[in-house]
Amino acid sequence: MIPKDPVMLLSYVNTQLRDYADSLEALCCLRGIDQTELIEKIDSIGYQYDQTINQFTAKE
Repeated sequence: MIPKDPVMLLSYVNTQLRDYADSLEALCCLRGIDQTELIEKIDSIGYQYDQTINQFTAKE
């Protein structure tokens, strides 16, 4: 079960990316998560996915 709160979701997703998946796409497939919805929810708190480091980071 993934967190509904965007801040908790950010923490969960970054941990999952670090420990289990080599890309956001792979994580979404692995956990059955809608990638577009995930990006939008995390974007709502000012974070974006950085493919080079495979983590969500604060927007500049």
